[in-house]
Amino acid sequence: METTMSSQKIRFNDALMSAIKQALPIVLGFLPVGFAYGVLARKTGISVDNTVLMSLLVFAGSAQFIAVGLLASGASAMSVIITTFVVNLRHLLMSAALSPYLRKWSKLELAAFGFQLTDESFAVHSTRFAKGDVGKSETFLINSIAQLAWVGGTVLGIVSSSLISDIKPMGLDYALPAMFIALLIFQIKDRTHVVVGVITGLISTALALGGAGQWNVIIATLIGASLGVALSWTKK
Repeated sequence: METTMSSQKIRFNDALMSAIKQALPIVLGFLPVGFAYGVLARKTGISVDNTVLMSLLVFAGSAQFIAVGLLASGASAMSVIITTFVVNLRHLLMSAALSPYLRKWSKLELAAFGFQLTDESFAVHSTRFAKGDVGKSETFLINSIAQLAWVGGTVLGIVSSSLISDIKPMGLDYALPAMFIALLIFQIKDRTHVVVGVITGLISTALALGGAGQWNVIIATLIGASLGVALSWTKK
């Protein structure tokens, strides 16, 4: 009995250390961006409880920033819900991409995983799953560490909101793009990935400048994914 418990503890510790290592780039991005959200939410007049609850129950960076802006402008609850729904439609693509690796998971496990799935954790898990690393403990630890960092950043922003009048000079808006760049680098394995990544980025930028709004991410992703499939076929 003691031997079994000891081995389980060792496996958990190994999974925890691996999860911390893999989630570190996410944590480094979530802390400052969550901080910015906490400050903005309080400046907008959202209560402390609701600011924290949004990070706990919604846990969607872009959606939370958009919600704060809409609430500040006096938008209705339905407008906030519809807008954040459209913004997060990309999660359908991410879930579809990971679903083949999760066929043996229970519905409850899938629901828990889906709740904590973000763009950043998707980048980490897509790389892990492709290598055959689909351990549940490590997967949920990565997700939980990421959300803990986001909530922690939110709390720090709330505490500091009364001391900060303007967060723009702090350059916190660069933290999220920098984190995505770091996560993207880990996934690049050959020239095809570079070509697809660059072209997709250019398409997304062109669509955004052309007025496509949040749809630029979904459209560019679909085009980039199709291009990637086409290029992979030419290599066979």
